[in-house]
Amino acid sequence: MIRVWLEATRPQTLSAAACPVLVGSSLAYVEGLFNWVPALLCLAFALLVQIGTNFANDYLDGIKGTDTADRIGPRRAVASGLIGADQMKVATLFILAVAFCLGLLLIPYGGWWLLAVGITSVLCAWLYTGGSYPLAYNGLGDVFVIIFFGFVAVGCTYYVQAQSLSFYALLLGLACGLIINNILIVNNYRDYEGDKRAGKRTLVVLLGRHFARRQYIFSTVLVIIITVYCSVSVFGWDTAISVVPLGLSLFVGYRLTPSLSPQEFLAALKISGLVVALYGVLLSLFIVL
Repeated sequence: MIRVWLEATRPQTLSAAACPVLVGSSLAYVEGLFNWVPALLCLAFALLVQIGTNFANDYLDGIKGTDTADRIGPRRAVASGLIGADQMKVATLFILAVAFCLGLLLIPYGGWWLLAVGITSVLCAWLYTGGSYPLAYNGLGDVFVIIFFGFVAVGCTYYVQAQSLSFYALLLGLACGLIINNILIVNNYRDYEGDKRAGKRTLVVLLGRHFARRQYIFSTVLVIIITVYCSVSVFGWDTAISVVPLGLSLFVGYRLTPSLSPQEFLAALKISGLVVALYGVLLSLFIVL
């Protein structure tokens, strides 16, 4: 059961939580404002919200029948019967409650306005697939990822250490949000047929797989442009080395076709997650250096 619960956290997606925190903290470090306490709190909050979102998605897609036995990709705990729906619901609410409590500890570092950020983040983790107008079911999943795993995650991590926002924190927040959203694009591209049958109107279902492929490639190119611009403007040319892993994203984007096998889709998803991790680590490292 421990293995099943660990699998339900979807470890391959957790780089999406760590990447923006690393980038925001590296920006604070460069200005001599790094503070490890709020930095670690931001990391813990981001990881728990990511896990809570994954649990909520597993639970809600399971009870709605969106996840079925013929689904391509890693098994879902509720849909496969490995974890009961009630158990997953309790676990989801518990994880999100712990995340919220950790978020409260950031208020002394950033002010009471962070309470609104924490409440919104936790609510959207549930509303991503839950509520009367679930974001993921109405083409808003991509917007959610770019805002919360990009602008909010990088911006707030930087703010609680620097006590201010910077143009480059927001710009790199956009870059992080876009490259992280590529994981969602591959996921929804793979699930196109099942989502369409279940009435889950992801952006891929609404605009088609051809659009999704172009979106994946365009997002990657835009991240490269933003990173090179920041390197030239502020951090130095060596920071541009962080775009090297994005070559893997371009490779994945050009190979995205409906004819990919389940193993190839899984590989594309893993590569997209790996690119996020490598990009976040390399960018943060070279910003600090």
